[in-house]
Amino acid sequence: MKILKATEQQLDQLVPLFNGYRIFYKQPDNPEKAKAFLKERFRQNDSVIFMAFSSDDQAIGFTQLYPIFSSVQGKRAYILNDLFVSEKSRGMGTGEALLKQAVAFAKQENCIGLSLETEIDNPAQHLYEKMGWVKDEHKFHYSLKV
Repeated sequence: MKILKATEQQLDQLVPLFNGYRIFYKQPDNPEKAKAFLKERFRQNDSVIFMAFSSDDQAIGFTQLYPIFSSVQGKRAYILNDLFVSEKSRGMGTGEALLKQAVAFAKQENCIGLSLETEIDNPAQHLYEKMGWVKDEHKFHYSLKV
C-alpha cells in the first residue's frame, strides 16, 4: 500500500471513494456532485487530501483535512473531516495508514494538532482510540444549521 497527497490528477480515482463516503453518511448517490465538490477543493487549495493505493495501484481510501487556526496559540491546526476506506479494503490497515499520514503531515506543518468529529455509532472509534486520539470530555461541541 502507498499513501500519496492527492492532486487534481487523481480526481477520477478519488470520486468513487468520495461518493461512497457520502453514501455511507446517507447522502444520495451523486458522483457529479462529488466531482464538483472535490474539483473546487483542489482549485481553491482549501483542503489537503491523502489517498491510499493498493499494490496494484487501485485507489482504496482517502482522508481530507481542512485547516483551522488557534487564535490563542497562534498556530494552525487541521480538522480531519473525512476518512473513508472502500468496503473491500477494510481490515487491512488502510485507515490506520491514512491516519498516520495525517499525523505526519500535521507534524511536518508544525501544527498544534488534529481534531475530528464522528458519529456516535461509527465503528472507527476503536481505531482512533487505539492510535491515541482522545475523546473530548471537557468541552461541549455546538452547531447551528443556517
